[in-house]
Amino acid sequence: MLEQHFSLEDQSSYQQWREQKLACYPLDLTSLMVTLTPHTTDYSVQLQTLKQHCQYYNFALYRFHTPQTITKQHLHNLAQQLGLTHLHANLCAEEDSLSAITQTQHLGQHDYIPYTNKALSWHTDGYYHSSEQTIHGMLLHCMQPAVQGGENRWLDHEIAYILLREANPAYIKALMHPKALTIPANILNGVTIRPASSGAVFRLYSGQLHMRYSARQRHIQWRKDAITQEAVAYLAHLWADDSSPYMMRYTLQAGEGLICNNVLHNRSAFIDSTEPQLCRLLYRGRYLQRVALPA
Repeated sequence: MLEQHFSLEDQSSYQQWREQKLACYPLDLTSLMVTLTPHTTDYSVQLQTLKQHCQYYNFALYRFHTPQTITKQHLHNLAQQLGLTHLHANLCAEEDSLSAITQTQHLGQHDYIPYTNKALSWHTDGYYHSSEQTIHGMLLHCMQPAVQGGENRWLDHEIAYILLREANPAYIKALMHPKALTIPANILNGVTIRPASSGAVFRLYSGQLHMRYSARQRHIQWRKDAITQEAVAYLAHLWADDSSPYMMRYTLQAGEGLICNNVLHNRSAFIDSTEPQLCRLLYRGRYLQRVALPA
């Protein structure tokens, strides 16, 4: 059964939820940054704040007090304390299932845009996965920023839902169709790495809204009916609007990170250091559950 405020038939519940959601904006990202001191015995208050931010905005920003001492184990511990316990290892992940997002020439990675210095278009992580492997949570931690660029922008997918519904409720119905978006199979050297995947853009899991989306022009197939095409065009127009008060933008610095319920996001192109040890490096974790609710 649909959560009432996501039901197109229950306008009253939707309007009440919408007003509460939009009342949080515009946001001051600097005031939302939570500082963590991992070597103290207890930082439960900070963890609760991160959970609250994810509850309200579907994302949270953090900064470790001593970034030079942070290891991947600190990131695993942080994720687990936020309820993110089931990591999904993608094709290019390391042994501990975190992915090192950096420029690489490794075979099988150099063709994937995240592992280059090119801009990344708007998407949610794992949009090519089956429903059984849906990515609900994500951690993105910066170990070393680029010399120039590498800015992230993101948009709460619940805000995207509101904007689409306000423009035309039929957009929501079209994007909830089980064949709204198809990602063709990933075939490498004649071997199928991942089969084709079709599904809705908006789905509900345990009453929570999830969005499956990519703004890519290649290797993606949208349902060919007119209203779906209009909805896709509306989103493309939204990405071009830099004046939107709902669009967050920030360049993560060393020791800083983003925790989210797989919100829409992108990345600008960047210029890297000529010294290998100073090249841009972020660690990304993808999880099969959302950030836990605050106690």
